[in-house]
Amino acid sequence: MIFRLATLQDLPRLKDMYRRIITYLDEVDMQIWDEHYPCELLEGDVEKRQLYIMMQGDAPVAAFALCESSAGENHVEWEDPDASALYLERLGVDTAYMRNGLASRMLQKAMEVTKEQGREYLRLFAAISNPPSLALYRKNGFRQAGGVFDEVIDENWIISEYGFEIRVKEP
Repeated sequence: MIFRLATLQDLPRLKDMYRRIITYLDEVDMQIWDEHYPCELLEGDVEKRQLYIMMQGDAPVAAFALCESSAGENHVEWEDPDASALYLERLGVDTAYMRNGLASRMLQKAMEVTKEQGREYLRLFAAISNPPSLALYRKNGFRQAGGVFDEVIDENWIISEYGFEIRVKEP
């Protein structure tokens, strides 16, 4: 498997991968992504050079974005709120590759990139209604921040999320 930055040419296959994940999440009654998110943000992620993918042959099997900020960053209690950080967004593993350690491998890659970019922390938000993700982050050494971020999707849809962080580099 090859880990690299995504390109615009990867977008059709990446969107297909995310659509399979969304279908799976709907089947297990975890409505945390929809027909708009995350697919509508992928092109911008590529243009900002913040979307990373793991490729198996010519197919993406996992991806994530590393962003400079997050909507919830000021809504939870980080260990050191002034420390430099990147925010992991849109971590997805193709349904055919779930439950084989690839998500943990992608977290390790995200930590490596964060450290290479000179940041102290890798941070993220995970829906309270997604126990597998919560377990994944805890298993990989992430510490849960204090508080909850209620992300308002629309007037009828609010996703409550925990913040998680891991120190990747000493200040």
